[in-house]
Amino acid sequence: MSETPFWKRKSLEEMSTEEWESLCDGCARCCLAKLEDEETGEIAYTYVACRLLDQGTCRCTRYAERSRFVPDCITLTPDNVDRLPWMPSTCAYRLLKEGKDLPDWHPLVAGDAQAVHWAGISVRGRVISERDAGDLEDYIVTWPE
Repeated sequence: MSETPFWKRKSLEEMSTEEWESLCDGCARCCLAKLEDEETGEIAYTYVACRLLDQGTCRCTRYAERSRFVPDCITLTPDNVDRLPWMPSTCAYRLLKEGKDLPDWHPLVAGDAQAVHWAGISVRGRVISERDAGDLEDYIVTWPE
């Protein structure tokens, strides 16, 4: 009999830094530029990615120092993950905070870091860098949930 996975035994607050970081599935949906309607609060996603995103791996190229290069990059914590309405519905942090389980394609469940890409969840092959984009309103998409 195998041991119950840490994400089923621990709250987000109880996780080690290593466990917390391993929850990121590498979809990079949180790295997309988003627009918020000031009147309704509705969030519109774009297919414009942060300039630090490696579009092939869907990982930040300067993760440890990202806040220095992108001052408005938000560091997720157990305390703020449920206050960020733009977090995708597929995000492990959000799912666990809502008392849900990780999906079958999550790398921790599937045992393969590429599963998120094979499942079509990641932004790989679907984004452009903010360096190449113009007016964000021209890049709105509906595929991130």
